[in-house]
Amino acid sequence: MSARKATVERKTKETEIAVAVDLDGTGQAKIETGLNFLDHLLDGLTRHSRMDVALTCKGDLHIDDHHTVEDCAIALGEAFAQALGDKRGIYRFGSAYAPLDEALARAVIDLSGRPYAFVELGLRREKVGDTASEMIGHALSSFAMAAKLTLHVELLRGQNDHHRAEAAFKAVALALRHAIAHDGTSDVPSTKGVL
Repeated sequence: MSARKATVERKTKETEIAVAVDLDGTGQAKIETGLNFLDHLLDGLTRHSRMDVALTCKGDLHIDDHHTVEDCAIALGEAFAQALGDKRGIYRFGSAYAPLDEALARAVIDLSGRPYAFVELGLRREKVGDTASEMIGHALSSFAMAAKLTLHVELLRGQNDHHRAEAAFKAVALALRHAIAHDGTSDVPSTKGVL
């Protein structure tokens, strides 16, 4: 089976991003977005999915965090989709629950090639660390759309917004880990024969 790796560079007037993904890694993360809490969430996504991700971003944070968060998620999603290739021999579907103390998140993924995202985190604070709460769910949605996958993620319970956000990213990571895993075949997991 060929290496499932990809590199993407995304340059706009708002951000300059370089990302490298290895789907068959060991969970090594080298993340520098300029937003500490986003780095923390992407580090968890990387480590628990067991992908290797290197991502750097220089964004227009003097304006706000929107462009940085959105463009990092888009670039990561594009790299993920490229690395996945024709999706032969993968499970395709993944689901997971992830707790973090009082918080509990559920994520369900289909690597269908049909982008869709339902993300409901119910965050209450305006910001978590240096990242706007509204951008945390937007990061997951943007990743799903760029990666061309179907994602459902929701918080089932929890009080602390840091825990809630982190549990959501960990649940997504665990679901991705299963969906991208090799199933022992060389088949495309679809009745259509393509994904």
